[in-house]
Amino acid sequence: MRLRILTVLLLCVSTVSFSQQKPNPQIEQRIDALLKQMTVEEKAGQLSQYSGPTPENLELVKKGEVGSLLNDVGAEQANAAQKLAVEQSRLKIPLLFGFDVIHGFRTIFPLPIASAGSFDPDLVEQAEHVAAKEATASGVKWTFAPMVDVARDPRWGRMVEGGGEDPYLGSIMAAARVRGFQGKSIADPDSVVACTKHYVAYGAVEGGRDYNTVDISEQTLREVYLPPFHAAVEAGSGTLMSAFESLNGVVAVANHHTLTDILRKEWKFTGFVVSDYGSVMELIPHGMAADGSQAALLALTAGVDMDMADGDYLKSIPALVKSGKLPMSVLDEAVRRVLRIKFEAGLFEHPYFDPQREQTDIYTSENLLLSRKLAQESIVLLKNESNLLPLAKNTKTIAVIGPLANDRADQLGSWVGDARVEGTVSPIEGIKAAAPNAQVLYAKGVEIEPYQKFEWGGLSPAPAPSTATGVAETVEPAGPPSIESAVSVAQKADVVVMFLGELANMTGEASSRASLDLPGKQRELLEAVLATGKPVVLVLESGRPLDIRFANDRVPAIMQAWYLGSQAGNAVADVLFGDAAPSGHLPMSWLRSVGQIPVYYDHKSTGRPTSPDRWHTGYLDESKEPLYPFGYGLSYTTFKYANLRVLTPSVSADGTVRVSAEVQNAGSRAGTEVVQFYVHDRVAPTTRPVRELKGFSRVTLSPGESKTVEFSVKAKDVGSYNPEMTWVVPPGTYDVWVAANASDGGVQGTFEVK
Repeated sequence: MRLRILTVLLLCVSTVSFSQQKPNPQIEQRIDALLKQMTVEEKAGQLSQYSGPTPENLELVKKGEVGSLLNDVGAEQANAAQKLAVEQSRLKIPLLFGFDVIHGFRTIFPLPIASAGSFDPDLVEQAEHVAAKEATASGVKWTFAPMVDVARDPRWGRMVEGGGEDPYLGSIMAAARVRGFQGKSIADPDSVVACTKHYVAYGAVEGGRDYNTVDISEQTLREVYLPPFHAAVEAGSGTLMSAFESLNGVVAVANHHTLTDILRKEWKFTGFVVSDYGSVMELIPHGMAADGSQAALLALTAGVDMDMADGDYLKSIPALVKSGKLPMSVLDEAVRRVLRIKFEAGLFEHPYFDPQREQTDIYTSENLLLSRKLAQESIVLLKNESNLLPLAKNTKTIAVIGPLANDRADQLGSWVGDARVEGTVSPIEGIKAAAPNAQVLYAKGVEIEPYQKFEWGGLSPAPAPSTATGVAETVEPAGPPSIESAVSVAQKADVVVMFLGELANMTGEASSRASLDLPGKQRELLEAVLATGKPVVLVLESGRPLDIRFANDRVPAIMQAWYLGSQAGNAVADVLFGDAAPSGHLPMSWLRSVGQIPVYYDHKSTGRPTSPDRWHTGYLDESKEPLYPFGYGLSYTTFKYANLRVLTPSVSADGTVRVSAEVQNAGSRAGTEVVQFYVHDRVAPTTRPVRELKGFSRVTLSPGESKTVEFSVKAKDVGSYNPEMTWVVPPGTYDVWVAANASDGGVQGTFEVK
């Protein structure tokens, strides 16, 4: 059987496009008519977003001086604010309601970093459409997602919101998420306007410290950090959000080069850009503006159309126009972009939400089933020594140990929309449901104490947040959690499943970590349980790779579960007991130690990549290779690669490269493999990565079954920027691999560009 996979040009993703279409003449005429009637204050109001339906904000709404409200959730509450805008304001311009729907609204899906590891953009698209359907049912028409920042430093907490380290995977997922949110039309009642963020290079902050400085080359900007944004724009993202950081000395919110030269002129983006929360005023502490008026002028003229939350546009724009510092043409163009999205979203014709949908469209059984399936596909099996997994359902006694095992709240992760802890499935609940005849023993073992940051920069334990636990009837030793009680429970069991990792609030915004060890005394707990000699399965729950070298050396089975959302416990149990085969793969390289950071697969080779002596790039005290490479993931079966065929051994620069290979399930169980296609240009005007992902495919095979997988990629997609920042496709030899991960040899060949 032949399975053909067509990889698309990143810069020309073929999708439905909304704001990047040629503007609708009828809409433009209606915008022209409105602009002629608007006062400067009303124009400034359309460029202003405020948080919540406070009395002060609602008074501004009645005056027509608010363009958007965020965090106004609930159909009836949103309708009440909308009524003020469309019935009491002078020009009756509707509001656009925004909310952070990052990985689900009420039904919570795996974190984006987790679902990126599914390598299943179709399923991700379906999940985002469910999120959009639930959000619009509750009065939300605009989501501040997807986040598409490429992240190569796991110390950075916000990497949980993105697609990992690779620009190609990140681009495919970015486009899928935009399509899911926006559907066939942003005017549809169950579609939301996407807001792709954070533009741009926010994931490259120095030291992994949130909001910190970024200093990278133009080539790195264009080849690594811009492609996912471009893919989102080409997929039709209605809006973008500017980032917090300074990029090469210019703060993102005031960066004319990225916001206007690239976004508007090169990419022809016609939607609007909103600032991140309060970031316009942050030009003052950055040292680029002396006051709010100068900050507003810098941001607006650079290309930020809407000011989120700080109110400085409304305060400053009228005086800036009156003084002549701000041309009316610049103001009108920004207002035009905001109004264009409102017209395209159908808000002028249908400004209100249907409250009945809150009873029918939210947290349905179908939505939960989809959450469970995506969660299954997001789990990555890292190690399975002696085929310890899957566990037998007739196992007599299972010890479930760890601070996250009986916890519901932390399964949701960070940025949980309008989620409810009630109904979320904890790991131990999932295990008990999957193996109802087993005796399930439980011990928490230790607490995970969250960090509290003080002004002097030290770290101290903070009070643990209240969290809803799982099943109260689970057998647990009396008294407070202790390692001794956990050991006692482990000794009574046939197998131990341990749930260790981070609390959900240790990841996300403003949650950078200098150490990536298991926090608290979890390592001591693990070592004590291992000392019992019982077989141990370690399930990691985190928003980032952690330093687990010691566990990798001693634990027979390790599974990375991330934070999987509403159905976390069921999905983990499905994989533990083999009801679902593990098929997730790592969307970023897994570090051995913090000292390696950044560690990523598509690095440059350097002039001394290897050597039999010490005179090569590397460390004296550690391998330079990751613990697990990008794209890595095991299954309960094994796969073999064979018969690579380069179907186009010679192509022109405007031709198409076609490569095929045979993949066989060589084991005794059905499984799904993520087949990956990598390319390397041997000689180019600028140094090239050792490998670059250019395609992938999920292939499900029965035992003994084989399939031929074919990849097609345009030759211009394997090009690069020369020193003059011109995209070229250098002639010469290119290496190709069809492999299981970025370090796997797989099967390889070459083709020539003439």
